[in-house]
Amino acid sequence: MYWTPLSQNRSDFKPIWETSLPQALNLIKEAVQGERNDELFYDEIIKLAPTSEQASIITSIRDDERGHNFMFRGMFKEITGQDITGISSEQYQRISSYEEGLEKALQGELAAVEKYRKIWFGLPVGIYRDTVYGIILDELKHASKYNYLLTLDRTTI
Repeated sequence: MYWTPLSQNRSDFKPIWETSLPQALNLIKEAVQGERNDELFYDEIIKLAPTSEQASIITSIRDDERGHNFMFRGMFKEITGQDITGISSEQYQRISSYEEGLEKALQGELAAVEKYRKIWFGLPVGIYRDTVYGIILDELKHASKYNYLLTLDRTTI
C-alpha cells in the first residue's frame, strides 16, 4: 500500500515519502556536492559521442544539470542563509564505452527523480516546490533522451 487508508479527517493522510525540511535540505546538499563528478562524466561521454547530433543532445542535458545545481544552491541559500560548500568524497569512475556511459546516465537520471521527489515532499508549498517539480520533469525528459540515444547506438551496431 502506498498511503495510509483514508479516514474521515483528511489531515490523517500521510504519504509514504514523507520527508522533513532538514532531510530535504540534506538531500539538496548531497545532490549539489556531486557536481564535480557530474562534470567529469558529461565531459567524457560528450567526447565519446559518435556524432555531433548525439554530442549536442548530451551537451543540452549537461547544461540543464548546471541550471539545476544553480537553482538548488539558490534554494538552499535562501532557506538556510548558508552556501553549500565541499565536494563529494566519492572518486570518479571512468566509463569504458559510450554505451556504458549512456546506460549509467539513464540510471542516474532515474535515481535523481527518486531523490528529487523526496526533496519535493520536504519543501513547503510554493516556489521551491514548484522549482523542484520542474527539475523532476527535466530529469524525466533527460531519461527519454538517453533512451533515444541508446536506441540509436544499438541500431548502428
